[in-house]
This record gives sequence, C-alpha cells and structure tokens, in this order.
Amino acid sequence: MSIQCEVLTGADGARIGIASLDAAKTLNALTLPMIEMLHTQLQAWARDPRVVCVLLRGNGPKAFCAGGDVRALAQACREAPGSVPELAATFFASEYRLDHCLHTYPKPLLCWGHGHVLGGGMGLLQGAAVRIVTPSSQLAMPEISIGLYPDVGASWFLSRLPGKLGLFLALTGAPLNARDALDLGLADRFLSEGQQDVLIEELLQLNWQEQTALQLNSLLKAEQHRAWAELPEGQWLARRTQIDAMLDVADPVAAWRALSSLSGHADPLLAEAGQRLQKGCPLTAHLVWEQLRRARHLSLAQALQMEYGLSLNCCRHPEFSEGVRARLLDKDHAPHWHWPDVAQVPNSVVQAHFSKVWEGRHPLAELD
Repeated sequence: MSIQCEVLTGADGARIGIASLDAAKTLNALTLPMIEMLHTQLQAWARDPRVVCVLLRGNGPKAFCAGGDVRALAQACREAPGSVPELAATFFASEYRLDHCLHTYPKPLLCWGHGHVLGGGMGLLQGAAVRIVTPSSQLAMPEISIGLYPDVGASWFLSRLPGKLGLFLALTGAPLNARDALDLGLADRFLSEGQQDVLIEELLQLNWQEQTALQLNSLLKAEQHRAWAELPEGQWLARRTQIDAMLDVADPVAAWRALSSLSGHADPLLAEAGQRLQKGCPLTAHLVWEQLRRARHLSLAQALQMEYGLSLNCCRHPEFSEGVRARLLDKDHAPHWHWPDVAQVPNSVVQAHFSKVWEGRHPLAELD
C-alpha cells in the first residue's frame, strides 16, 4: 500500500498517530490505494479518543510528496480517448475527499513538508492544521507542464494569495521555498531537517489533558526559534509589485504573452518562470484563469466539487495524456498540444471543461 502507520504512546497515556508516505522511489507519489488507506486511517484516528494528535510525513530524503500518480491516469485516458476512465472518476473523488478530511480534521494534525511538495502533495500539506516546511522544501503546482491544472483545492488556496501571486504560481509552476511559503500563508512553521525526531518526542511529553493549544504552540515556537538561522531568503513577495503589474490584464491570452516576455529577463527567477510557461499547455492557462475567477467566492467544498468536474473533463480531452507522455513517460519534453497557440483555444472548449459529466447528484455532494 506504500503507507506506514504507527501509534506512539506518551507519558500520560495519550497517543500520537504517525502516517508515513512510503514510496521514496516515486517521491511518494499518491496512488489510489495510498489515498484510500490514508483516508481510512485518518478517520479511524479521528474516532479514537486515545489518539490526541496526528503527524503526516513522507519517507525518503527528497520529497514529502511529489503529487499524484498521473502516469496511471494518463495511460487510462489514452486507452479510452474522449471518455472518463473509471480510474480517474474514482481517483479524483477519493483524493478530494481526503483533502477535505485534512482541512476539517477534528484533532491537531501536523504535516512535515520537506523536499518536493508538488501537486497532490500540496493538497495534503495545505489541509493540515500545522504546515511545517524545512530548508529543503520546494512547493509548487506545476500542472501547466502536463496539460492539467492546479487542483487538490488549489482553486481555493491560490485564489486567496495576495494580489496576482496565485495566478502567477498557477500559470508558471514556479517553486516556493520555505520562506516564500511562510510569507504567502502556505506554511505555518519552519523547522530544520533533523528536528523531526525531537518534535515527536516532545509531542509525546506534552500534557494533552489541558491547555493543549497553548502547549503545542509554545513547543512549535521554541523549535522554530532554534531553526530560524537556516531559513532561506524569500523570493516572491519582494517581486509581488512587478508580478501584479504584469498580470493586470483582461484575459488569459494577455497574461500568457506578458509572462512569456519574461523568458529573457535579467532576473533569473522571472526568466525561469517565463520559460516554464512557454513550454506549458496553452489550454491550461485558460483553465487556470477561469478556475481562479470562479473560485474567488467559493467555499473549500465548492472548490473541490468544481475541480472534480474539471479534472474529469481534462481526462476526456487530449492535452493531459499528451503532456504526461511528453514529460513523464517518453520524456522527450516535446508535447504536441492540440491547441498550441494560446490565442486559438476556443472559449467553448474552456467552458465545456466546467460542465457536468455524471448523472444525478454530485459525487462529492457530501462535502457540503
């Protein structure tokens, strides 16, 4: 299953649940069995009065979680072009239910987001009550490179970032370091790579019978203070004014052109962002523009429900499977987009991605 779960008992008998993503060779990419097992275990711990706190982490030095297992999804899409594979319908519903479970978890839930935290990994991290980043953390929503779009609740959390930064990150897939994540409200605490065992031991020593929030906050504050000297310099907040001005445009075509012009910029961070966009999927840019516009006033549940339909429609269209083929399967890095010109993507196609593709009640209606 590639999920390891254990329960540790503290000094006063209180129990800490620890769930570890255990697929280091794939950078802990989420498969459907992993998602289902993690969700089931989290629900069991939520019901167990002896479990007072949960830690979610990823094994291996390189990543907490590099996203979902899109290779299997894309292969299923290629085998049934124009339709929604059963795997996709089940996978996305299960993943979004898990993300919602994390956001609404009734007990303190800490997530250790070291190394790569991409796509589906961001969905897990953002749902935790205490989102921990480290010196190695690299957070991103890089779906524009594979013809998908930022999902797992990104409609909700990116649309709430300052200014145009959410739109910028969605369009370029630009990575965030630990300081960026703290600056933009996408992380809560910074700890060094070697502090995890100490943190677990201190959690076991807490008195979970009274003033739990105060004790937990004091513990995390003290540990963060010890690690603060290792915090990297922030990258994106200082560039917000420039990004806001650049994306003060009326439509996704203008946004694409503005960001594409960065490819030769003297600022290497902006140049890399422009280059990533240029190699990305033009249809995704249109989907991002529309999803963030629609999500501005949605609840988290409503955003996940919107994303479910959007994800299934992406499976029906050719860009997603072609993007995964080019980037992750054949690795020729030369995707043949169905709509290679951002100005030629039909609005009817964009709007169709937000249409219903199931009969009757929404499969995620219970999230409300």
